[in-house]
Amino acid sequence: MSDFADLLQKSGMTPQQAADHLGCCERTVRRYERGEVTPRLAVLHAMRSHIEIYAGNPPSDDPEFTFIDLFAGIGGLRLGFEEIGGQCIFTSEWDKYAQKTYAANFPHDEHEIAGDITKIAAAEIPAHDILLAGFPCQPFSIAGVSKKNALGRAHGFACDTQGTLFFDVQRIIEHHRPAAFLLENVKNLVSHDKGRTFATIRHVLESELGYDIDFRVIDAKSWVPQHRERIFIAGFRREDRMGFNFDGLALPDKAQGPKLGAILHPEDGSEAPDGHFTVGNIGRVSDKYTLTDHLWNYLQRYAEKHRARGNGFGFGLVGADDVARTLSARYYKDGSEILVRQDGRNPRRLTPRECARLMGFEEPGGHAFRIQVSDTQAYRQFGNSVCVPAVKAVANHMKPFIEAALERRREAA
Repeated sequence: MSDFADLLQKSGMTPQQAADHLGCCERTVRRYERGEVTPRLAVLHAMRSHIEIYAGNPPSDDPEFTFIDLFAGIGGLRLGFEEIGGQCIFTSEWDKYAQKTYAANFPHDEHEIAGDITKIAAAEIPAHDILLAGFPCQPFSIAGVSKKNALGRAHGFACDTQGTLFFDVQRIIEHHRPAAFLLENVKNLVSHDKGRTFATIRHVLESELGYDIDFRVIDAKSWVPQHRERIFIAGFRREDRMGFNFDGLALPDKAQGPKLGAILHPEDGSEAPDGHFTVGNIGRVSDKYTLTDHLWNYLQRYAEKHRARGNGFGFGLVGADDVARTLSARYYKDGSEILVRQDGRNPRRLTPRECARLMGFEEPGGHAFRIQVSDTQAYRQFGNSVCVPAVKAVANHMKPFIEAALERRREAA
């Protein structure tokens, strides 16, 4: 049996599925399988990556803790807490395209992906140890608890968060009382509405629900070549007296972080073919990602117009030695925030594969993360997601506190 045939058998894929995964035709896969053609090392690496991610990590029969994944997107928060021994037992994500990507990358789940969380009663969600939620930030229409008190009006949970998606996080925490939670959001949550939005969130979590919380804004630039600041809010039940804070979380030096070249397609034959993202024997990035003359001229004119007015709006042109701006969900429109220089040609967008690497969903050079949606949907999904290495750092920092909280709960039972 050839090395490739052995890998194909372990992967559980059919030859056609392997061809789709590798970006080649089924005939080539069968020739690899029969040993008629020796595949490049990059092809073997892609098969091993698939086996490690999809065939080799079924749910544990005895997980260290359980968690639920709310507003799950494509599973960025989940990956961090699986790494420290957790098992996901409930997932909620309303977008059908994100559901497709999530299901493709977590095929061992015994639970189906639930849809709109606002339609799901808290009692229908299984009991869990940890709650994870990358909840969308919607405007809060209240003026503040102190003003409500002064006017003799109701405040807190019933008044302040009804009609927002944070309400759903609150009601689930209130019902299940998990040992801990981790919430993630944009950096601007802290300053939104002159700080009143975040003040309301803190009031609900601390005063209404009785959790001790701490938060920290973390830049993913420590791990990936992208300036991406997000707030992480961690909470533990006050009665457990964990004393958790982010003070001891040591982050890699941002100045020493990786550069964009680490996540770009090498285009030198060292990478396995990758669907429609790359073409030819050397894996050259498809021409479809190069900006048309019309779009490139428009972006240059737009940038020049704003420079003349003293504004900073414009495109972000980067090379292999640079760090990119923040990838956004609107990247599919024109790619203007991250445009890759090309010698003698218009710049190009990142491919969705490069976006997966830029967000830390897979290692550079691999094809481990399954992208089975259109480019437009993939760009939206990665732009809306969380940087996985940042989540892993937070999860590892929380792990000893989670273990202590669960041990205390067991002793009290």
